[in-house]
Amino acid sequence: MGTEGAAGERHTAEAEDVAHLLVRCLQAEGVEYVFGIPGEENIRFVDALNGSGIRYVLVRHEQAASFMAEIYGRLTGQAGVCSATLGPGAINLLLGTADATTNSAPLVALAAQGSLRRVHKESHQVIDLVSMFAPVTRWAARIECPDAVPEMVRKAFRTAQSERPGAVFLAVPEDIEAEHPSEPLTPLQVDTVRAVAPSPSQVARAAEVLTAARHPVVLAGHGAARAGASAALVRFAERLDVPVATTFHGKGVFPDDHPNALGAVGFMRHDYGNFGFDAADVLVCVGYEIQEFDPARINPHGDKRIVHVHRFPAEVDAHYPVAVGIEGDLSQALDALGAALPDGLAHHSGTTARIRGLLDGELRYGRGNDAFPLVPQRVVADVRTALDRHDIVLADTGAGKMWMSRLYPTYEPDTCLVSNGLSTMGFALPGALAAKLARPDRRVLAMMGDGSFLMNSQELETAVRERVPLTVLVLVDEEYGLITWKMELELGRHSHTRFTNPDLAAYAESFGARGYAVEAADQLLPVLRRALDDDAVSVIACPVDYSENLRLTDRLGSLHGPF
Repeated sequence: MGTEGAAGERHTAEAEDVAHLLVRCLQAEGVEYVFGIPGEENIRFVDALNGSGIRYVLVRHEQAASFMAEIYGRLTGQAGVCSATLGPGAINLLLGTADATTNSAPLVALAAQGSLRRVHKESHQVIDLVSMFAPVTRWAARIECPDAVPEMVRKAFRTAQSERPGAVFLAVPEDIEAEHPSEPLTPLQVDTVRAVAPSPSQVARAAEVLTAARHPVVLAGHGAARAGASAALVRFAERLDVPVATTFHGKGVFPDDHPNALGAVGFMRHDYGNFGFDAADVLVCVGYEIQEFDPARINPHGDKRIVHVHRFPAEVDAHYPVAVGIEGDLSQALDALGAALPDGLAHHSGTTARIRGLLDGELRYGRGNDAFPLVPQRVVADVRTALDRHDIVLADTGAGKMWMSRLYPTYEPDTCLVSNGLSTMGFALPGALAAKLARPDRRVLAMMGDGSFLMNSQELETAVRERVPLTVLVLVDEEYGLITWKMELELGRHSHTRFTNPDLAAYAESFGARGYAVEAADQLLPVLRRALDDDAVSVIACPVDYSENLRLTDRLGSLHGPF
């Protein structure tokens, strides 16, 4: 290379500002998308993304950007990235950031900040963002030195994608964004976290506990899905002939059509699957995290022995007394534990089949029910019929989530997504957009109540503009149905939960999407199939009758175990 060429390269490197260095660090981390809204204080960063190969997805609300980053991270295992300006823009990222941490999804949130010359005092749009994000992230920091950018970005992604994934927040002051490092810098090498073999002594101790068990039950959580432990779970269940339940977050990590499948636990009342735990003396909890749901629901007296299998130790809880903890790669741990057990152990009973029969009975009731508005069981049955085994449905928080989580047969991990850490509303529509970007070969359905839908419905415009085909099924009852359900259960009455809607089909069409209004029970399935097969953004408004809610809890309350 000639002297002039070398000098030109040095000049380019030396002239690189923090914004461009930050983008190169994102490239090194394998980032494909940044979801966000630009502001005056981060225009250099947004401009530096041009030509980088990273697609900037302009959204209509920063909250939606954070949900998109969360779902992208959850499906890929690589931290999703969201971006906002300072002050109000950054604050709007907070909900999805907190949701990602409580749902153990890797996310990196980037926000602008006022210049270092004014962050120490009262100043326009400046608040202490690091202190605000710190309680809901694994790490929160402000970049105060251009030379620290490669180290801080690498730490952010490593932390977000660690054994316990979660969100990380970085604030970039506007003056730092425009500055230059003291010398040319390059992104740090990305280190890969390797699977850790479980301790043989812990495996042996767990084998002793299981050998002495009379009625063991396996509970598979979100961590099992993240670890890709489905095949190992099936091998272990068949080796021991033991029933396997999942949390709502773990749905699909053990296929619901397997004879040992017990269904999902996490409902507000003692559901069918809970009866499978009543007589259990040992719980093998694989990838379960207490934040998914309260262990008191399956171990009310704290007297069951627990074998905790995960990448990290269990949280301390009186209802989660760990007899043996096996830390390490989940698949290796399950295979090692299965191999350590003596031949001839078999714990399967008729309980699992009876529980599955009750769940199947509800779906049969739904399929045969032509009432209009639709009963929720009919909605769940039709959604299951319309979607292939590997397609993705996001069930937003509300009464619909409860019906989907407990009834929807799921066969592969991360194909029925809920928020059960923070249980926030409004994530499913923006999340569906990210899910389609992460899994373009799959059809994606966002299933939402009308309350959740109108919280982030503006992202229909984003999906149409970005040409991301997805379907939104809006369950219309013109109230916050889950709160009505809870109030009726505990107070015997309800109030302040009713509202009205626009014409949702026309509303969708005003964004350039396709709108459908279901007017009879037998219309939902063909409309779902048509919308899912279209290469377009579609919204289906489907009236639903949630009087089934109280009938369900009354029926569950009249059931008595053991089964």
